[in-house]
Amino acid sequence: MKALVQRVSEASVIVDGRTVAAIGRGVLVLLCAEVGDGEEEARRLAHKIAKLRIFEDEAGKMNRALGEVAGSALVVSQFTLAADLRRGNRPSFLRAAPPEVGRRLYERFIAHLAEMEVPVQQGVFGARMAVRLVNDGPVTIWLDSAELDPGRKARQAG
Repeated sequence: MKALVQRVSEASVIVDGRTVAAIGRGVLVLLCAEVGDGEEEARRLAHKIAKLRIFEDEAGKMNRALGEVAGSALVVSQFTLAADLRRGNRPSFLRAAPPEVGRRLYERFIAHLAEMEVPVQQGVFGARMAVRLVNDGPVTIWLDSAELDPGRKARQAG
């Protein structure tokens, strides 16, 4: 799974002219499930994001996690993070998980965040959405669940 995480002072999702989700201080997570991803990738990525120390402490250093600053998460499905541009200028999305798998992993990811006591709002899976945000910092971090599993490379090599 891939996630683009942005620290925000506020963010919202609009579908058909109606705000369906909104948060104040926290993170906007653009989330993509890829072919081969499963429950473990959703859990691992949710855990990492919940524990990311990207909020400032009293000394102004990024040293606090979401729970320490009473922050929330707004999670938006974004299959386009799986874009492959190696051949030409039109992206291929063959690496994106099929919609039914993507939806299940999106929902599991959100459930894992909630289990870690992170207040979660969400976009509408598969809908055309307008996402509004105020990026705080700006702080933007790219995460790939494959890079969070130190044993994965060894298993792939063997």
